[in-house]
Amino acid sequence: MTLAKPARSAQDGAKQVGARLRRLRAEHGLTILELAAKAGLSAGLISQIERGHSNPSMRTIQRLRAALGVNIWEFFGQAAAANEGEPGFVRRREQRARLVVGGSRLVKELLSPQGDSPLRFMLITLPPGGASEDVLVGRGEKGGYVLSGRVELTVDGRRAALAEGDSFQFGSHLPHQLANPSAEEEALVFWIMSVPPGHF
Repeated sequence: MTLAKPARSAQDGAKQVGARLRRLRAEHGLTILELAAKAGLSAGLISQIERGHSNPSMRTIQRLRAALGVNIWEFFGQAAAANEGEPGFVRRREQRARLVVGGSRLVKELLSPQGDSPLRFMLITLPPGGASEDVLVGRGEKGGYVLSGRVELTVDGRRAALAEGDSFQFGSHLPHQLANPSAEEEALVFWIMSVPPGHF
């Protein structure tokens, strides 16, 4: 099986997240200081994110989206527009929106078609030594399938070593972390989550 690797660098990803945040903040007529106060974050961190000097964790993105009153998916990259007449239940490869998260440069590519379905799925690329940081916990379920590489999944304090072809599922309310133990090889995981309406 041949899998497409992310086309853009982590630095490009940070710049794109920063540009999105700046646009959303401007649309809501907020200064950096006002957004910082609403989100419970430092103005310096928000400034670094907007300038593309920092990749925010999912917890930081969650705070920002709540302060701005937007859906978390707004922070994913602008995908290519769907072809006119394209069925709404399809998302083509070139239409994938992506987000580079945290210091480990984990990449999330949204595979779900646009819409308000509670079921979301994505492709997660974990660079060598990379791990999820400050993951979101809440209602719903999460699951996945290891497409390539090796990962370590820790759920509620219990760790499992997973290899290509292994799968998993757990309640989103449980603390969890996904990590790539390899120092040389990236890992790809097909990730599925059920998201109650309005939760993210």
